[in-house]
Amino acid sequence: MWSDLERLVEASMQEWKIPGLALAVIRDGEVVLQQGYGVRDMSGMSGMEPVTPDTQFLLCSITKSFTAAGLGLLVDEGKLEWNRPVREVIPEFRLHDALATERLTVRDLLCHRSGLPRHDWLHMPGDLGGAQMMPLLRHLAPSRELRDTFQYSNLGYMVAGMVTERISGRSWEDFTTERLLAPLGFNDFGFTIEALAAAGNAARPHVIVSDECTPSPLWPIRTTAGGGMNVSVADIAKWARFLLDDGKVNGRQLLSAKSLREMCTPHVHMGRSEHAEIGDSHYGFGLFCENYRGDRTFSHSGSWLGWGTLMTVMPERHTGVVVLTNRAPSVVTSMLTYAVFDQVSGREPVDWFARLMPKRREFIGQQKKERAAREDKRRSGTQPSHALDEYAGVYAHPAYGPIEITREAEGLAWRWRTFSGPLAHWHYDVFTTPYRPVEFHPDELALSFLYDREGRIDRIAAPFEPAVADIVFQRVEGTPGART
Repeated sequence: MWSDLERLVEASMQEWKIPGLALAVIRDGEVVLQQGYGVRDMSGMSGMEPVTPDTQFLLCSITKSFTAAGLGLLVDEGKLEWNRPVREVIPEFRLHDALATERLTVRDLLCHRSGLPRHDWLHMPGDLGGAQMMPLLRHLAPSRELRDTFQYSNLGYMVAGMVTERISGRSWEDFTTERLLAPLGFNDFGFTIEALAAAGNAARPHVIVSDECTPSPLWPIRTTAGGGMNVSVADIAKWARFLLDDGKVNGRQLLSAKSLREMCTPHVHMGRSEHAEIGDSHYGFGLFCENYRGDRTFSHSGSWLGWGTLMTVMPERHTGVVVLTNRAPSVVTSMLTYAVFDQVSGREPVDWFARLMPKRREFIGQQKKERAAREDKRRSGTQPSHALDEYAGVYAHPAYGPIEITREAEGLAWRWRTFSGPLAHWHYDVFTTPYRPVEFHPDELALSFLYDREGRIDRIAAPFEPAVADIVFQRVEGTPGART
């Protein structure tokens, strides 16, 4: 029955250069296909072991559906209301906007309408935990008004996890384990990249550089409730079956049908797909609400350095599909999902491979053009306006922390949280960070040095969050070049 799908898996992995993939299909309450393909780690460090259904992958943002369901359990118990202001649960919670601080609700967090853009570089260095990051949120500039529009936010789900902790009195990890994972029969799982590194049967991440697949470092997700779970396809298939079974486990109602309906309700419009088969996309609570060729689907994807995942359920067809890969996100997870849905619906299949493969090759060529276009914007023949020693010092932002600039023999260097390296002069007073595509790194980030009316270099502006004005780091008093 699944021979055509197996051939598509093999062809897709070859074309998109995916080292390892795990696939599960749930149909009418049963797992009808559960298979691993390829290898866990192409570097050979672990002997090129094959992916199995029990191989753990970093789940990434599929984790958000667990966070939403956990809060649903608290709603079922009368301990929480979806429209409860976050400040009533976490009194010290603050956003930049005072009105948003008071009015932001749990519902707003779960459907990404806080007014904050992603600001992912607050958490992506991986050096801060949730308790350290939450006080910093008040210093992050919003880009829209509260409830104005959908803006995906890992930081928002971090706060949602903290709401769970305050109400339950347990860590988010312990609560999720005891209230969801244990009843569902999850076997091997974890919540940190350190746990994944220590697991006996775990995949390792890979990225594409110049159209070649190469291993990349394990990088932590400290917004754990937004993306930090590690699971196998055998376990996440149980989660898909749970969603298809209206929140029941072995016939017992674990999450109320009412709370599950809230998760699957299209609360906020996200946009329209370029593909007519999909149409408009909305966000529920921890789930994307879409349709595929007229049938409703609920899903969530996940992406991180070297990982790409997707879980989708189609209730009217009683079908769920999970695809986990150890390669930076690609369209393959969607392609395989759609192929399953075409098969179970009995429709003439869409040849997604033929449609998307030319786009991949076009994208590779476009990347080269974009790099050339970037160079065209550079003003040649310019020099820094000051002696390089005058740029050295410490510059700080209340949320993003300090950037240290040092004078090295070859020029300038930077250090910001977990990142460091030489700076390249771009033009005038703009310097750029190194390009390190295999690593998790703010590649070629433009640092614009600015000076006051007396000519002292006193701040750095950097586009860490493109939806708002550049983040400005002020020179710290007492460091070289500062006012005295």
